[in-house]
Amino acid sequence: MKRQIYLNTICLALFFLLGSLQNNPAFYFIQNPTQKKTLFDGEDILNIKISGNLRSLLNDRVDNPTYHTLNFSYHEKDSAAVSFPVQIKTRGRFRKLAENCNYPPLLLNFAKKNQPKESVFYKQDKLKLVMPCKSDEYVVREWLVYKIYNLLTENSFRVRLVKVELEDAQKKKANTFFYGFLLEEEKQMAARNKLIAIEKKTFRPELTEKSAFIKMAVFQYFIGNTDWSVQYQQNIKLLGKDSLGKNPVAVPYDFDHAGLVDALYALPFEALMMKSVRERRYRGYCIPNMKEFEPVIIQFNKLKPAIYKLYEDCPWIDAKYKKACFSYFDEFYKTINDVKSLKNEFSYPCDPNGTGNVVIKGLKTD
Repeated sequence: MKRQIYLNTICLALFFLLGSLQNNPAFYFIQNPTQKKTLFDGEDILNIKISGNLRSLLNDRVDNPTYHTLNFSYHEKDSAAVSFPVQIKTRGRFRKLAENCNYPPLLLNFAKKNQPKESVFYKQDKLKLVMPCKSDEYVVREWLVYKIYNLLTENSFRVRLVKVELEDAQKKKANTFFYGFLLEEEKQMAARNKLIAIEKKTFRPELTEKSAFIKMAVFQYFIGNTDWSVQYQQNIKLLGKDSLGKNPVAVPYDFDHAGLVDALYALPFEALMMKSVRERRYRGYCIPNMKEFEPVIIQFNKLKPAIYKLYEDCPWIDAKYKKACFSYFDEFYKTINDVKSLKNEFSYPCDPNGTGNVVIKGLKTD
């Protein structure tokens, strides 16, 4: 009798446990081990190939470039290649200019009717492909910066590292290979966070969601990036609960001018009067009360092992760069865990004689 009561109790407990698990997204994959992963679920490198009239595409760096039809194929580890046509055009600002970069960034426009359902690109619309400017080592470094921000918040762009192969239709030279990465579409990122993209020409940073802004601004300080402004949405996207855009969340992107990436072509904005991009400068608005920074400081300290491990375990960066990154990280953690240094750095925008309120408008073309 006691044994039966015991078994009934166990069964009842399991029943309630399973019921609670069904509300957990992870349970779906336990029940459905064959559930298809999406493009940004994968952590391994995706091999992609772009074939066609590449010269026509890559030389189209005007203000309003047109779409070019090329063949796009990819294959994941231990899988056959999947191929379909894609509309591609150049995009960007600084990196689109031939005098600045060898390859312009690209926008891939996927026609849904051409995508096989088994493709990881199924239901994708338009994706940005970040190409090497001078060297693909900087692409990998920038990809890692996105991964850091993914650790800090879900209100961030997801990325997928890819190995790109370019095959020109005229075959006048051997195929070109390099690293790039795909950037999650803005609308998908917003929908994932149950928000919508807000389009505003100008917006005061003080009107954004404060805790999210502080996190974003401290992160920009952490990576040594000053090439951004909320006011003109320079490398910033705004997400809100509705079209009114009240207290939107500021989401950063485009980090190739960050000190952590340390690209040879990166220079600080002249009006900031900085010697190099490796010099950190906090560029949030004035917040005199340092206690408002405490939650993000606590989070950075908690994530410290994960951030260091992200770089330690990355096989696509060399030991010399890893060492430089760890030293750069150490400087940041020393600053945020010292009361005097923290106040000195993060109250900089409150200094009327400093450059803390300089606004970067960026280039006019997108």
